[in-house]
Amino acid sequence: MFSIKRCLFLSSFLISGVLFAQDPIGSETVTVIKPYTPTVEDANKIKQTPVESDSVRTEKKPVQYRIFSVPVASTFTPSKGRATTVERERPIKVYDNYASLGFGNYGNLLAEFYSNLEVNRSDNFGIYLDHNSSQGGIDGIALDDKFYDTELNLSYNSKTRNLGWKTEVGAQHQLFNWYGLPEQANFSDQQIAAIDPSQNYFSAYAGGEIELYDSFFDNARAKFRHTGDSYSTSENHFDARGTFEVNIADELITTNIYTDIVQGQMGEEFLGFGNYEYAFMNFGINPSLLILRDDLTINLGAAFFYSQDVENSDGNFYIYPKVTASYRLGGDYFTPYAGLEGGLQQNTYYRFIQENPFVSPSIEIRPTDNEYNAYVGAKGKLSNSISYNFKTGYESQFNKAMFKRNPQANSLTSENYAYGNSFEVVYDDVKTLSVAGEVNVDVNRNFRLGVNAEYFNYSTTDEVEAWNLPDLKASLNADYQINEKWYTGANLFYVGERFDQERIVNATQPTLGTITIDSYFDVNAHLGYRFNERLSIFAKGSNLLNNDYQRWTNFRVQGLQLLAGATYKFDF
Repeated sequence: MFSIKRCLFLSSFLISGVLFAQDPIGSETVTVIKPYTPTVEDANKIKQTPVESDSVRTEKKPVQYRIFSVPVASTFTPSKGRATTVERERPIKVYDNYASLGFGNYGNLLAEFYSNLEVNRSDNFGIYLDHNSSQGGIDGIALDDKFYDTELNLSYNSKTRNLGWKTEVGAQHQLFNWYGLPEQANFSDQQIAAIDPSQNYFSAYAGGEIELYDSFFDNARAKFRHTGDSYSTSENHFDARGTFEVNIADELITTNIYTDIVQGQMGEEFLGFGNYEYAFMNFGINPSLLILRDDLTINLGAAFFYSQDVENSDGNFYIYPKVTASYRLGGDYFTPYAGLEGGLQQNTYYRFIQENPFVSPSIEIRPTDNEYNAYVGAKGKLSNSISYNFKTGYESQFNKAMFKRNPQANSLTSENYAYGNSFEVVYDDVKTLSVAGEVNVDVNRNFRLGVNAEYFNYSTTDEVEAWNLPDLKASLNADYQINEKWYTGANLFYVGERFDQERIVNATQPTLGTITIDSYFDVNAHLGYRFNERLSIFAKGSNLLNNDYQRWTNFRVQGLQLLAGATYKFDF
């Protein structure tokens, strides 16, 4: 009864509220006596296991079984496991000193000595002596053809946690003979007896280098060399360069700085040229930006050089490109690359006599302007044991140095090098197209093989030919470790045709002509046997085919050469 009354009351209240809400809102004040307190009704939990309503039920049948234990006869007795040991190769003993001595036909002598003395844990002092000589004896040569080359080098180096540095001093003495008389010239015995073909070269140098491991100043090196000869030629050459590296926004910026100064005097005058002084000062800077993007590597740079010809008071400014790029298109198997590079090269008397010791002491010295060298190529691996590198390029050079035989002018002068038996240096603007290829094979740890070849096509401006520059060069190098005791190797090389000029200068009828120097093929090999870690013997063979070829015009080489000797390693 109470609930019915309550429902009627609530209904009448709601209806009155609705009717009242339809009236316009007045300004009545509503007072809330009690806040709204909602409650949650209790919920019944659903049972996890429903009640089965299937009327058909089957009872499980009891299963009874027995296990019969039957013993099995076995003679197997397990042994306790033991880890297999790894066979380690005994490390090769490295000795701080060695001496090598060999003798051969033509009176050939090869001597070499090296010693590394440990001053303390970080410092070492080194001594190196090298000697190579021959008493000559080429068939059909009228003049003395012996030579020797001896060099002594003393060095001191140090390596610490933050830097490494090295200093060195050395001296070198070389003797060569201008024995290459023209074959068609008919010199009398009296003329030949009056020729003293020997030329001595003396050189002394001092230098140093430093490398900082954790600094923007990466490395620097400098070297001073004095060169002289038997004809009062004198040259002083100072070469220094440094490298700075800075990382900005994860990009490497490298700056190379160059200083190259040469000053000298030619001691002889030949046909109106020579006996002059020369001095060049070259300063350069080469900033570059290295960009690494996954498999792409780009080096963007430029080189700026200023060259001053001190004697002629002439200065020039040069700008060269320094741009290279490569992309690992096929990982390590195929990487195409390209570049556009140039630079200023300072030529020196010492560099020329190392390349051709038969130059006359009256040559001209000047720098070479390598305007640009544009090239494209590809390198990579055909397999884990075969690598390759192929490249083609086009190079433009101003004042490229070339060796050309001096004219035969013995009727006008009595100099020992005036019989067509020496060379001068000429300069010309040359453009060169080249194609090169190289393949290296590492069959295994004991056998390595390398083959390379390069073809050249020259275009000169003033000279008739690119004198004494071959059109083709190729070589093959192989090294084979036969077993623990025996080792061998071979070196084969081919040099293509070259051109030189035949000139005879006299008071009546000068002659001029171009001659061709035949290509040549040379085979060299060596064989060695190690008695132990200290003592080994070796045998070397040069020009094994006994070819009679000319390295330079009229300068024939020795025939078959055999040399045998021993090497001994030791510690003090």
